[in-house]
Amino acid sequence: MSTVTIVLIVIAVLMVAAIVVLYFLGKKAQDKRAEQQNQMDAVAQQVSMLIIDKKRMKLKEAGLPEAVVAATPWYAKNSKIPVVKAKVGPQMMTLICDAEIFDEVPVKKEVKATVSGLYITKVKGIRGGNATQDTKKKKGLRAWALRKQKELDQETRKNK
Repeated sequence: MSTVTIVLIVIAVLMVAAIVVLYFLGKKAQDKRAEQQNQMDAVAQQVSMLIIDKKRMKLKEAGLPEAVVAATPWYAKNSKIPVVKAKVGPQMMTLICDAEIFDEVPVKKEVKATVSGLYITKVKGIRGGNATQDTKKKKGLRAWALRKQKELDQETRKNK
């Protein structure tokens, strides 16, 4: 056999092995996410809050408790997360928002939110129905990934 053929066979075998490994890692991550979602749904509660500000910030700059920052893996500490500053009752709180609903959260309005610990999972406006805003379709890799994730979540909910 020629050298080129051997190199191509080795590359093909490595690619197949990589695809198999990624498949099993993805399956494991999907199961872990489903388990975490069930735990979050179990402790979720409805809270009325006034949204003061929202933005994407680094975890270290967000003003979250030290326990949250310490529990975060090293590779995620520099990534930007959706943060919402809200007045819940008499307290000012900094909460982490779900990336899928971050664009729907209205600023300077009172909303009813489903909160699980420090994590906002669902938002509904108190006055005027839903808090959704009509925005133009976003472009880019992140927007595409969020749309695909939302479609997959809807499919899994329908299949259950």
